[in-house]
Amino acid sequence: WAWTVEPRLAAMLAVFGALVGQAVAAVTVQRPFDRAVLWPYLAGGVLGVPLGIGLLPHFDVPLFQLSLGVLLAFWCPLMLASDRLPPVRWGGRKADAVVGTIGGVMGGIGGFAGVVPTLWCALRQMPRDEQRAVIQNFNLAMQAVAFALHIVAGNVQWDMVPLLALVAVAVLVPVLLGGKLYLGISEQAFRKIVLGLLTASGVALLAASLPALLKRMG
Repeated sequence: WAWTVEPRLAAMLAVFGALVGQAVAAVTVQRPFDRAVLWPYLAGGVLGVPLGIGLLPHFDVPLFQLSLGVLLAFWCPLMLASDRLPPVRWGGRKADAVVGTIGGVMGGIGGFAGVVPTLWCALRQMPRDEQRAVIQNFNLAMQAVAFALHIVAGNVQWDMVPLLALVAVAVLVPVLLGGKLYLGISEQAFRKIVLGLLTASGVALLAASLPALLKRMG
């Protein structure tokens, strides 16, 4: 989308697509979890979303994509290659809240709410079901808040509605397939899939940002 549509429309499509996907996933795959683990992420995220939306009109999108892409494309393979890294234990709920705030800002900018919290949960080496519950519920809450605030801010226009409907339909099938896949995989396979997808996301962000930045420099 970043290659073909203007940044504000791309942000709306990303936020709405993520919202639909998380809503469907929340209904299709449910697991009990400790809600006390979730609330610091939510508290930080609610503070971060309005900041991200406020930054969106002034944001250097290619530079943001490059920074995030470098982080994901280089750090995630290191984690993927080493299963012997000790889990991160420091920071407690305050660190979780800071991570949630970063996720909220990124969610307001363009639907990236779950990237940093997912990486953080992997660093903490949370059990599979707890990690999925935290990320799924955090994403759902952040995308709902972000989309509602975008509507209030006037960023969602009537001419976007057909594209939003198309995104909703396109998201349904892979989300349902992903839910079925999740039920049949192990903890180790889940970790590899998450880190592999984050790595692929980083490479895609680098591919999107480098041509624009090189053109600007030239």
